[in-house]
Amino acid sequence: MANSTNTRIRLAKAIAKTGRASRREAERLIEDGLVTVNGVLIQTPACLVDPSADRIQVEGEALPPQPRTSWFVLYKPRGYLTTMDDPQGRKTVMELVANMPELGLRPVGRLDFDTEGVLLFTNDGEMANALTHPSKGVPKRYLAKVWKRPDEKKLNRLANGINLDDGRTQPCKVRVVKETDEGGNCWVEVTVTEGRNRLIRRMFENIGHPVSKLRRESFGTVSLRGLERGELRTLTAEEVDRLEDLAEGRKPESAGHGSKYKPGFALPKPKPNKPLSKKRAANAKRRAAVPKPSGGQG
Repeated sequence: MANSTNTRIRLAKAIAKTGRASRREAERLIEDGLVTVNGVLIQTPACLVDPSADRIQVEGEALPPQPRTSWFVLYKPRGYLTTMDDPQGRKTVMELVANMPELGLRPVGRLDFDTEGVLLFTNDGEMANALTHPSKGVPKRYLAKVWKRPDEKKLNRLANGINLDDGRTQPCKVRVVKETDEGGNCWVEVTVTEGRNRLIRRMFENIGHPVSKLRRESFGTVSLRGLERGELRTLTAEEVDRLEDLAEGRKPESAGHGSKYKPGFALPKPKPNKPLSKKRAANAKRRAAVPKPSGGQG
């Protein structure tokens, strides 16, 4: 491997950056003995390499050069699967970006077949993985048309987390936006920070208000603004910078609903303060007993 230290990165990361595989997939390829560096078999994903100097091969093929990073937002219509291909021949979102095969684009996360709205595409596998990792808590904002109007008690249940068959949901932000003329149905705005399968639909089914229409309005700091169904546009440098902030754990003000709640949102209950341990309580008591120096204001 090259000796340069300032250009060396983890092998799995180097593979992911080319779009050849996601970081997790790259780690599996390495551990399965399918990756060589300068002709040497490597089975340690954390091995450091210099992509510009080292000869990396995956399953016997040379690793392609790292492409220029590209980011796009698509207004995904209903009726498309969020997958690279479908054995049953159903329509996939890749058909909507088929005119740019050389970029190696992949969808960031998923949107259900019957859900429309913001879907990001990129060839930056590492950053895509970070944005979809549960630990980052990237906000995703949705508009859901639900049967009848949920009362405040039900909205507060959603806001504080409810039990589903695959575990308890994380606290979210939720509010009624407007009622419709269709039998008292209404539109509800909800922002979640997790990405489970059919999460929004299952949440509202749990409280007795099934969803008939669902649209993702924003992913992190990127919204549908200016797009028609099926349209794709390139993200601006500023938009990519804000996504990088989210991927690195920083929370821009404009991410989802930002750091403040809009009026009308059902708020999660504040977490109670944990009681001090005996040791910390004793230390606090000793500090309080120490007399403070006297003296005038200065």
